[in-house]
Amino acid sequence: MEENCKTENRFVSQEHFTGERAEFFSANSDYEHCIFSDGESPLKHAHNISLNSCMFKWKYPLWYVTDAKVKNSVWQDMARAGVWYTENISVLDCTIDAPKNFRRCKNLSLVNVHFTNAAETLWHCTDVNLSNVQAKGDYFAMNSKNLQIENLELSGNYPFDGASDISIKNSRLISKDCFWNCENVVIKDSFISGEYFGWNSKNIQLENCTIESLQGFCYIENLVLKNCRLLNTTLAFEYSTVDADITGKIDSVLNPSGGTIRADKIEKLIIEKDRVDPAKTRIVAKG
Repeated sequence: MEENCKTENRFVSQEHFTGERAEFFSANSDYEHCIFSDGESPLKHAHNISLNSCMFKWKYPLWYVTDAKVKNSVWQDMARAGVWYTENISVLDCTIDAPKNFRRCKNLSLVNVHFTNAAETLWHCTDVNLSNVQAKGDYFAMNSKNLQIENLELSGNYPFDGASDISIKNSRLISKDCFWNCENVVIKDSFISGEYFGWNSKNIQLENCTIESLQGFCYIENLVLKNCRLLNTTLAFEYSTVDADITGKIDSVLNPSGGTIRADKIEKLIIEKDRVDPAKTRIVAKG
């Protein structure tokens, strides 16, 4: 049977909570130097809470929570699936060792957060701000919408699959198959290394970026590259409509659908007339 709703204002310090739903329906509470362990869903359905220098040791600590602030805190490995179905939550100066965090959240802010295991993290979230985030893990930010990102350090494959309305600045991504099935993506002043960038996406723009990608930029509708450098990038732009302004050379280009490609040099240009119309693509190269 569910506990009664806790609505009193209170300050809680150095408590060790155990048991399932230990602080169920907590409201208007400030937790400091507390540990939540040995029980699922300790803060389920909480409202208007803050947590400072706290530690989560077990599963599902913050589900169906609204208006929460967490800072200087830690999610240990078993605190997996830690924040789901939340609204209006900020996380500052935290370390998260647990996977599958932040799912179906709305209005989420992550600042100075380190994910040591970000597998399947940030799925189906809306209105997200990331600043100074480090993450390692596959399938980061799948199907999320309206993402404002700056200074992201990501190591993991298949990030942002199916995501839309994304702005990324001053970031470094080491990943393959990134930005598949995406729509409305703008990336500036960033470095990306990985195979098969951006397949089956629409409205992708990169500015002042360096990218390495085997068979990158294929099957994209409305791809724009401004002042970008392509390192070791081969068989690029297959079946894509593209407006590319490339600094330096491109190793090889294969069957673009249309647009303009400018580069200092294209080592190998492959346009097969039985697959694409050569007249639809303009190639401008010094060598």
